[in-house]
Amino acid sequence: MASDAPIRVEVCYAKADVQAVVALTLPAGTTAAEAAERSGLKARFPEIDLSKNALGVAGKRVEADQPLKDGERLEILRPLTADPKETRRRLAAAAGRKKN
Repeated sequence: MASDAPIRVEVCYAKADVQAVVALTLPAGTTAAEAAERSGLKARFPEIDLSKNALGVAGKRVEADQPLKDGERLEILRPLTADPKETRRRLAAAAGRKKN
């Protein structure tokens, strides 16, 4: 049985120097993209482009059209600035040089 009760969610965005969290009460069935839009974070952080920024809930990527559940925290993710595999290789190589 689906509930039409409003849901409460948080939408967050983080940079190295600042984090923002907005608490919202939204209609049941609101999608991740709709919540991101309604958060107002795009006005505060002009680099957010919801056609490029991935969205996540609980550290896992979600599709923009996924309906949110009451109590969820939606994350607007920044693009990666470095390839994770290359970063691990570089760190491993640096650690190997320190041992010698």
